[in-house]
Formats: sequence, C-alpha cells, structure tokens
Amino acid sequence: MTISSPFYSEDHEAFRSVVQQFAKNEIVPNIQEWEQAGEVPRGLYKKAASVGLFGDGFEEAYGGHGQRDAILRMVIMQELAMAGSGGVVASMLSNYIGLPPIQRAGSDEMKTQVLTPCLAGDAVAALAITEPSGGSDVARIQTVARRDGGEFIVNGQKTFITSGMHADFLTVAVRTGEEGARGISLLLIEGDRKGVERTRLDKMGWLSSDTATLYFDEVRVPAENLIGEEGTGFASIVNNFNAERIDMAAQSIAFSRACYQEALEWSQERETFGKRLADHQVIRHKFIEMDRKINAAQAWCELLAWRLNQGDDPVAEIAELKVQATTTFEFCAREAAQILGGASYLKGSVTERLYREVRVQAIGGGSEEIMRDLASRQLGI
Repeated sequence: MTISSPFYSEDHEAFRSVVQQFAKNEIVPNIQEWEQAGEVPRGLYKKAASVGLFGDGFEEAYGGHGQRDAILRMVIMQELAMAGSGGVVASMLSNYIGLPPIQRAGSDEMKTQVLTPCLAGDAVAALAITEPSGGSDVARIQTVARRDGGEFIVNGQKTFITSGMHADFLTVAVRTGEEGARGISLLLIEGDRKGVERTRLDKMGWLSSDTATLYFDEVRVPAENLIGEEGTGFASIVNNFNAERIDMAAQSIAFSRACYQEALEWSQERETFGKRLADHQVIRHKFIEMDRKINAAQAWCELLAWRLNQGDDPVAEIAELKVQATTTFEFCAREAAQILGGASYLKGSVTERLYREVRVQAIGGGSEEIMRDLASRQLGI
C-alpha cells in the first residue's frame, strides 16, 4: 500500500522530478571538474534559472514563484544535495541568502536592478556579513559606511563570503550609526565598484564554491543603495537566519543519505571473508543506525517546513534541527567511510568529498554551540 505524504503536494513531487533530472544531467557528471576549477561555470546559473530553481519566495514581477513555500525550498535543497557536493549547492544557491533582504526591504528600482537578472541566471548575489574579527556576533561588525552627501563611503573587510569572487551584487552589513545592533544597516554594493577587492580562500571542502575575503577601501555607494531604513540591518540579518539554517539542515540530511547510499552500494558488491560486506551483522547495524538518524531528522525537517508555511516561527526548533542534522551528517559520513574503508580516502568518492564538508555545514549559518545557546534562550532556560 502506498501512503502519500501529508507535506508534499503533486506540484511538489513534479518539481522534485525536475530537480532530480537537473542534478543528474547538469551536476553529477561535472563535479570533479568543478572541484578542480574551484568554482561552477556561470552558465550553470542560467540553466538552473530556466527550470525555476531560484524563484522560491520572490515576487513574480521579478521572475520569482511568488510567496515562500518552505516545503518546495526543502525539495530544491535536498535534491541538489543528493548530487553529493556541498560546494556546488552553496555556490548555486547563494542567491537565497543574498537576495531576501532586497526582496523584503529594497526599493522597486533596486528589485528590478538586482532580482530580475539574478532570478534569470544572468547575475549572482552574495551575502557579506562575517568579518575577520568574528562571525556570529553580528552586533559587533566593524565595516563602516559613513554618509557623505548623497553617498555612503564604505571601509572594512568581510570574509568567508560564498560566491564572493564572482558575485555581481553584494548585500553588505555595515555600521552606519552607534555601537551595537541599532547602528547596523544593509547596503547593496555592486561588485564592480571602485575600491572593492577580492581574495580567494583555499578551503578544506566546498572546493567548487568560490569563497572570498572582500576588501572595501573608500568605496562610494549611492544612498539609494541602502536596503530598507538606516539602522534596521540587524533585524533583517536575523530574519535571514531562520531560512538559511533550515536550508543547511535540509542539505545536511540529504548529504547523510548520499553517504548512506554510496556505502550501501559498496557493501552489496564488496566481498570479505567469503560473503558480501552487507552480510556481516556489524555492517548491517551501521546502516540501521544511519537510517534511523536520517529518518528522524528528515521527519523533523518536514514538520518545521510545514509549520513555516502555516505562518509559525519556530526559532528554537530550527536551531535544534540544525544541530540534529549536522551531527547526523557527521555520524553518517564517518560510518560510510568505515564501510568503504580505503576507498573512502580516494578523491572522487561521494563520501570522501562530503566528509571534508561536514565541518562547514556544522559551522556555517551558526555553529552548533551558537545554535544550542540560541535555542536555550528562546526556551527561557
């Protein structure tokens, strides 16, 4: 008997098939080439846009799907993640962290300038919050934008910026006022403005995602590039976090499943001591533990996505889910590597690649420690 999920509509499942086919045809055959190149080709964005991968939560007038659908977003994140490269997912989908503040608070002119080309795959956006002095403590950012007539002059640095090397539009957190959260604003800074410099970062994982440190040296930006009201940047940044965190949780669950599947296929073909590796009880138990953890995290992710669609704002539980998903990913990557043995240590396997990417999933968007602390404060502990 087939039981349909209460969370996924026929439209969701139809779109899942589209994303699966896209990943199979456009991503999987090219991952190793992109890992070596250190980035995905610009043409990939155009192909992704043509099948609607960038539209969730953006207005139809600018090329989006309309209202936000957290279930649909989860489908996008997980089916792309099943290709087995966090770097590809991060690079392709940086629009989903760079553009939401503009969708929420940007002027109509700014939306036309930025959203339209990005959603069409003709341009790329990046979010620039983290600084060399710290990441999660957003209220203490040091990049300064001082007013000079009809312009802001920006000085400072940002680091660990996904798509930082090739982004056309940068959504940048700057200090325009007093110390603390109330002095923070968001500015749109075009990547080709004079005084913007970029340095590529060499990383352990996410090799196909270009990650950069950005330098702003007396960068002049028109005052109309202010995103929303001056001093409202902190609230906009915090509003961005929930979506980013559940996205990363959904990805981590799918990465866990990708490790599981590669190890399962290997265990059913590999023979040791006269029988299949999968026929050893200790190996079967590893698969059950992996499957158990994956299913629990997936069920929670689906429930929270559904609650977001109902208008709920489960901040504490999304923080907890991110911890659950990333620790599940860490467990599954380790167990898959144990099952594959030496094969997991060779470049080119899904498990080898994802094992190197566990830490960035656990740290990016808020570390496990920050997530636990946030959840405890939300719960009044």
